Amino acid sequence: MDTLDTGPHGQHTMAGGRLYVAFELSEKSWKLSLGDGQRATSRCTVATGDTSAVLTAITKAKARCHLSAEAPVYSCYEAGRDGFWLRRWLTEQGIVNLVVDSASIEVNRRRRRAKTDRLDSDKLLSMLIRFHAGERRVWSVARIPTPEQEDDRRLHRELERLRHERTAHTNRIRSLLVLYNLRVKYVGRYMWTRWWAQQREKLLPGLRAEIEREFDRFTLVCQQIRQLEAQQNQQMRSGAHPGMALLARLTGIGTGSAWTLVRELFGWRHFRNRRELAGSLGLTPTPYASGTSEIEQGISKAGNRRCRWVLVELAWSWLRWQPHSPLSQWYNQRFAGAGKRLRRIGIVALARRLAIALWRYFENGEIPAGAILKS
Repeated sequence: MDTLDTGPHGQHTMAGGRLYVAFELSEKSWKLSLGDGQRATSRCTVATGDTSAVLTAITKAKARCHLSAEAPVYSCYEAGRDGFWLRRWLTEQGIVNLVVDSASIEVNRRRRRAKTDRLDSDKLLSMLIRFHAGERRVWSVARIPTPEQEDDRRLHRELERLRHERTAHTNRIRSLLVLYNLRVKYVGRYMWTRWWAQQREKLLPGLRAEIEREFDRFTLVCQQIRQLEAQQNQQMRSGAHPGMALLARLTGIGTGSAWTLVRELFGWRHFRNRRELAGSLGLTPTPYASGTSEIEQGISKAGNRRCRWVLVELAWSWLRWQPHSPLSQWYNQRFAGAGKRLRRIGIVALARRLAIALWRYFENGEIPAGAILKS
């Protein structure tokens, strides 16, 4: 562990002091910055996932800062590919931990600035000290799901990836066929087998073999999608989460949308007001006002992208299936007669209002005004 000469200096910390630890996580190694906020920061590098080395570094840092073995330890790291296992392990060791949204961390605005893992960990350490000193808005802290809640999100996220993969295979097959001026609208439908049997001999052996291998991968993806969709429908029918069935009762909201909203948002997050809800979805305005310059930059898009996408799609569906609700009437009065750009802006505003209405419906059973329920 290297000790630096620079940094804030002060008197010896009493036994009741605190130790602060910032992690900069990477694939091969972790950079740790440790300090008590008064002495110079100490740094060390440990192998990725070496938890025993982390505990050793903390013990040495406590001794260096003249802290007792029972002194509280506060730590942080940026949310990323390591997920939340490190947070849970630190909590088991009695170490307070924060998982920070990396996009919310303040940075130097110079055109050219130095950026290394060491500087990043030092910056995290200084902000951690400021946060626990009372500057609560210094960054955004992630909400941590339980292991069960995190596991519940696997199914629909895998479905999303598989559907993107299915589209990629379809596009690839159609692009290869166009090389021989063969055009097909649908790949893998019931007419595909007969059509392909008629056309395959027109292609050279290498291209024909590539298309057939691509189609084999496409078939496997489709099979996995059907399996996951059947599993999803079975869990919906079993009533594993009553909130899904509650949302699916509204005309215009299907099984997949209700599943995503509950698993990603309503099922484990608790909001105090509608502003917190909109902020978690990234459906909040981002004005830029400086002096006489005033610019509206659109929504922040800082929240859950899956739920934001689902709610925008549901807003269009709501206009179709709930035309007499006050939400649809509000949109039609303000945006229906406007241009294409304003209609797209308006649908985002409707998505925010719809999210608030669905949240109240989920939490309190308050049916959105004028909404039609499925029979």
